[in-house]
Amino acid sequence: MQRITAFHRAGVIADPPIDTIALPHDLRHLRRKVLHLSNGEMVMLDLKEPVLLADGDRLILEDGTNVAIAAAAEKLFEIRARDRLHLTELAWHLGNRHLAAQIEEERILILRDHVIRKMLEGLGAAVAEVEEPFHPVRGAYHAHGGHSHGPDHHHPSHD
Repeated sequence: MQRITAFHRAGVIADPPIDTIALPHDLRHLRRKVLHLSNGEMVMLDLKEPVLLADGDRLILEDGTNVAIAAAAEKLFEIRARDRLHLTELAWHLGNRHLAAQIEEERILILRDHVIRKMLEGLGAAVAEVEEPFHPVRGAYHAHGGHSHGPDHHHPSHD
């Protein structure tokens, strides 16, 4: 089994990948793990520090070849609003519930949750089921490798 000890962000490597590894959003934050290539072979990811991999990033195998990370399609809700202010209000409600969300100019994507769907529809949103890669916004602390919100982390205002 080949090892991977380096990676490059999307767009840095011009050489085509020898294969791909498709991962959903919650499995793209990695340091050390056996990964399955699309052809069924396995490789050992063994990085010095955890990284948040994105669609198109390249993992470098010890023989110098590379494999591409592909964001796997996930079952999502596509949320559309009446206007931009309404979209902002909907984003606030989702953020208040600490939900992972992909926020775009015209829509928001979240993982399917039927309780949240009812809430959003009650707030006037149009909600549709879609399947596509999910790229949620990472929190300010995660964007810079700062502190995490692990199970033992608490904010006084949230308890």
